[in-house]
Amino acid sequence: MLKKLKSLFIVEEGGDTKGKSGKSSPKEANLSDLERAIKQSEQKQASASTAKPASSAPSKEAPILAASGKPNEKFVDKLLGAIESNNLEGFDYLEYKQSLQSLSKVDMDEATRYQSAMAMAKTMGANENKIFDAAQHYLNILKEEQQKFEVAFKAQESKQVSFREEKIKTSEDQIKQKTAQIEQLKKEIAKLESELSSVKNDANQANAKVQATKQGFYNAYHSVVDQIKADVQAMQKYLK
Repeated sequence: MLKKLKSLFIVEEGGDTKGKSGKSSPKEANLSDLERAIKQSEQKQASASTAKPASSAPSKEAPILAASGKPNEKFVDKLLGAIESNNLEGFDYLEYKQSLQSLSKVDMDEATRYQSAMAMAKTMGANENKIFDAAQHYLNILKEEQQKFEVAFKAQESKQVSFREEKIKTSEDQIKQKTAQIEQLKKEIAKLESELSSVKNDANQANAKVQATKQGFYNAYHSVVDQIKADVQAMQKYLK
């Protein structure tokens, strides 16, 4: 079913991860599942991050990101797995989207394609309201996944970045104190400066990894949400 959902949302197979979504309900998904997904995504960024020179302490990222780049397949699997676990009974938005996909192979304009798919839906006992409601249902499911990701992400961000920022601040304070002391403390100051440089490198690398992970999630999130929203707009345009 997950492979079928991927084909509906035009997600390429054979990406950089091979994770498969389970059958559990989103209510049963726990924080460790998301943290594992985050860590797996971070590992992809490790070699690229270590190649970047340190420049400054990590900056704070905006909480909501727009789509940019290729979606992370691990997160796509999780989002579509949540949809799969909450698939409504009968002919709903997903079956309607499948009909749209089938009609895309036929030479017709977009309006005709959406109207023809709705005519097919009605033969299966559905109607416009049911399709709209189902689309909103899946958007709500994806929103719940986004909120759970934010909780897990903040925990990882704190774990990977915040304590290093504290170490940076402590080292900088020590440097200010030591530079005011006499010549015999110069060796100790030099040692602290070396430690500070190392911590900054670690902090920048950690920040780059967690921010790349966040972007990977939103790439996956928007790859699904934007398509549903586009379909909703099109249905509002052509079906009402």
